[in-house]
Amino acid sequence: MIEVTRLNDTKLLINSDQIEFVEETPDTVISFLSGKKIIVKESRQEIQNLVILYRKKILKDCLIFRDEPTSRQAPASPQYPQQA
Repeated sequence: MIEVTRLNDTKLLINSDQIEFVEETPDTVISFLSGKKIIVKESRQEIQNLVILYRKKILKDCLIFRDEPTSRQAPASPQYPQQA
């Protein structure tokens, strides 16, 4: 989620995965996949940068989680007797 500012100065968190496109007309209008639109104070470039930073953070968090040592170990595979 990224934080944007409406024209009345209220802050809003939006799901950046639901953005269809951003245009400046001259106000910045964010159009969502649902068809809903909002006008925000941030520029098109600022919105793009916010989305990039958000996605970088998610990828970084995934890599950190992947590299963390776990206290749980996978159970040992069962030992079956050899059949003759």
